[in-house]
Amino acid sequence: MDPWWLFFSVVTGSIGLALFVYGKKQLRWPQIVAGLLFMIYPYFTETVPAMLGVGVLIGAVLWYAVWMGW
Repeated sequence: MDPWWLFFSVVTGSIGLALFVYGKKQLRWPQIVAGLLFMIYPYFTETVPAMLGVGVLIGAVLWYAVWMGW
């Protein structure tokens, strides 16, 4: 087990939890969905670059959804 993978999985899980709680309190579906994805996807990535790539992709989709007014 790679220690960097473990570190980034904890960081992304924390970001996901914060997004989920914020989205739930504000009733914002993009943040709820992104928060759940941030908490779940580290279980399915095996390398650090894959984890970072998927995290950037989820963040970009969330930014675009909020920018579009969702």
